[in-house]
Amino acid sequence: MEKQALIAKVNSVLAEEFEVEESVITPEANIKQTLELDSLSLVDMVALIENEFGVKIPSNELVKIPTFQALYDYLAERVA
Repeated sequence: MEKQALIAKVNSVLAEEFEVEESVITPEANIKQTLELDSLSLVDMVALIENEFGVKIPSNELVKIPTFQALYDYLAERVA
């Protein structure tokens, strides 16, 4: 998947699921703050991303993904 297409899909899926405007999802934005995630909704977000993109995000990797850019990069490396 081309990176721009991946970014667009991530933004669309997350904006719809967490009811935020896509415009607030910027590469440097903090995921938890932007989507107003608590620990339970963070688990929901991970499950959504895993199902949507067919990747696994182990909890020890999740701490390394604070921003949307980090998420895009993580997925770009793993999505065929």
